[in-house]
Amino acid sequence: MSTTITEILDIRYPIIQGGMAWVADYHIASAVSNAGGLGIIAAGGADAEFVRNQIRKTKEVCDKPFGVNIMLMNPEADKIAEVIVEEGVKVVTTGAGNPSKYMEMWKKAGIKVIPVVASVAMAKMMERLGADAVVAEGTESGGHIGESTTMSLVPQVVDAVNIPVIAAGGIGDGRGVAAAFMLGARGVQMGTAFLVTDECNIHENYKQAVIKAKDIDTKVTGRTTGHPVRTLRNKMTREYLKLENEGATLEELERLTLGGLRKAVVEGDTVNGSVMAGQIAGLVKESCSCEELIKKLMDEMTESIVSVREQLA
Repeated sequence: MSTTITEILDIRYPIIQGGMAWVADYHIASAVSNAGGLGIIAAGGADAEFVRNQIRKTKEVCDKPFGVNIMLMNPEADKIAEVIVEEGVKVVTTGAGNPSKYMEMWKKAGIKVIPVVASVAMAKMMERLGADAVVAEGTESGGHIGESTTMSLVPQVVDAVNIPVIAAGGIGDGRGVAAAFMLGARGVQMGTAFLVTDECNIHENYKQAVIKAKDIDTKVTGRTTGHPVRTLRNKMTREYLKLENEGATLEELERLTLGGLRKAVVEGDTVNGSVMAGQIAGLVKESCSCEELIKKLMDEMTESIVSVREQLA
């Protein structure tokens, strides 16, 4: 399938794997890229040398384009930005901040820069800075979220900018991929569906929590603090929401979630950990390889489009 996104990124399918902190390592990034999508290594809160090592390990098992996601609030963001150039990474996605200070360096190196945005205003700003595309991420996503839904955000961003838009949030199968294209997107970014793939190197307890999740099983904590996060509901979310409703300070709330994502991903603590997942978790029913998932997504997308055409004929 050829779109402006596949052409810009030199990939076979317009499927981008989300840069999930503590989750998206070289195992899954290389598997997604080898399967024709764009795999992403998550820098998260890691140090620069860890990211360098992940990039080099990816190159050992993958000769296709892949990217690095850099969280701009990371204290080592400056060093990671340089590592991305030094190691010849082709694509960078950004979140939690403004990448303007790195744009000239990245563009000189021929790197495709794709910021993740949650508003039209931010999308316009990123276009002015020279971004090659933007990921318009709706509130249905797992992890840190904005306010607008994907259905409302994507077409508004598409209308507001001239660069390609990638849709994210609430996309769990080929029907969602087809819907994203109908909204004007030229590619999709997905995270939750990739959590249960064979190559995703997270604790089995985390995977099973996602597979067993129902449509109502995600909760958003931190709305009153200005840092909303979507996770699967558990003991931690109940305690957090109780404290939040009682007017607890940000410091008190942060103590409750300190190290929560690591607890879930590494230790498999799905009771007290932060099990980040999007609202589409209820669509995820079984594990498969990244290659099988991408093939399934493309087949379902094609079937959906054909079905609509037949109904409208």
